[in-house]
Amino acid sequence: MPLSGIRVIDAGSFIAGPAAATVMGDFGAEVIKIEPPEGDSYRRLGDSPGNPVSKDDYAWIVESRNKKSIALDLKQPAAREVLATLVKGADVFLTNMPLNVRTRLGIRWEDLSHLNDRLIYASLSAYGEKGEEASKTGFDSTAWWARSGLMDNVRSAPDAPPARSLPGMGDHATAMSLFGAIMLALFRRERTGKGGMVGTSLMANGVWSNAFLAQAMLCGAPFKLRPKREESLNALNNLYEAADGRWFMLAMVSEDRQWPGLLKAIERPELAADARFVDKPARIANSHALVAELDRTFATRDYAWWQARMDECGVTFGSIAKLGDLETDAQMLATDVIVPLNDPNSAARNTVGSPILLEGVTKQPAGAAPGIGEHSDAILESFGFDADAIAKLRASGAVK
Repeated sequence: MPLSGIRVIDAGSFIAGPAAATVMGDFGAEVIKIEPPEGDSYRRLGDSPGNPVSKDDYAWIVESRNKKSIALDLKQPAAREVLATLVKGADVFLTNMPLNVRTRLGIRWEDLSHLNDRLIYASLSAYGEKGEEASKTGFDSTAWWARSGLMDNVRSAPDAPPARSLPGMGDHATAMSLFGAIMLALFRRERTGKGGMVGTSLMANGVWSNAFLAQAMLCGAPFKLRPKREESLNALNNLYEAADGRWFMLAMVSEDRQWPGLLKAIERPELAADARFVDKPARIANSHALVAELDRTFATRDYAWWQARMDECGVTFGSIAKLGDLETDAQMLATDVIVPLNDPNSAARNTVGSPILLEGVTKQPAGAAPGIGEHSDAILESFGFDADAIAKLRASGAVK
């Protein structure tokens, strides 16, 4: 495995930081999860109102598979001494704790870097680590989605309210940036022998995700919210509904090349001679009329029929999947987007794979996420603590 022998201390919480460690574990790193004695606050987040109800802690399954858990009360000096020992033997220390919490617990870069000059300190924040908002708390819904302009621009119509994000939507994307930063630091360490601090923020990743429109704004381009679907300015880059209620999206960027194929797929050859749609400028000028024509046509048959026809005719489109489709999606299964979950205590057969592939490497099979402090004794033993020392740590409450 490419990351065999790399030891990661995951001292984060929730998603964006810890998910980067999850990906490292997929490629062979040993990931040690630091939790408070009561457990990470991300556990059982699925129990919050409005989330799907399950006996499984499904959020924890994704972010913590294959990790080892040690429960430390870092408010206690003895626990901080344990953490210092772990850091001395680690390659990566990862945290997304707020900056004031890091100061209180003694887990800042300044607190740990002198313990191990090869340490990579991976830092994830909401709004960055400089400026007036450096200590401000935030989640992906606020710092990634709302602050970046994404939330304001993703509306079903100009007069509709801004769209809410889904749980973890920006966190998982941001985790990949942090993963990349860690890999960059490890590469530099190979050349220099020295570690260092790397970081990213939810806000930075949100604006990066919105870079197309953000750069347009920076170039002085005027802005208007997108019109409602029926009034789309480009009928061939729009959403449509089939007779069975399934939605899909045309994404015909190469419009002139694909227009004949679409007419063949929908069996409307007469539209080729219609003066309103004879070429791209005409189709744009009459986009509302073309949307209406396509709406009437697509409403005549079920989605499966249209899917087969558009595939056959080379039309670029995308099915708008429902969550229930994912586990049986043949393409996702073939490309390890959905992978088997090897956890006898879970009702789930599968889980979500990380989105990076490396030729010639089979990722670590997805195993169970740990219980609170499940590996505390084993971790301490592997770092040289004897039975008496472990017993004292347990008796004091420094270790659970």
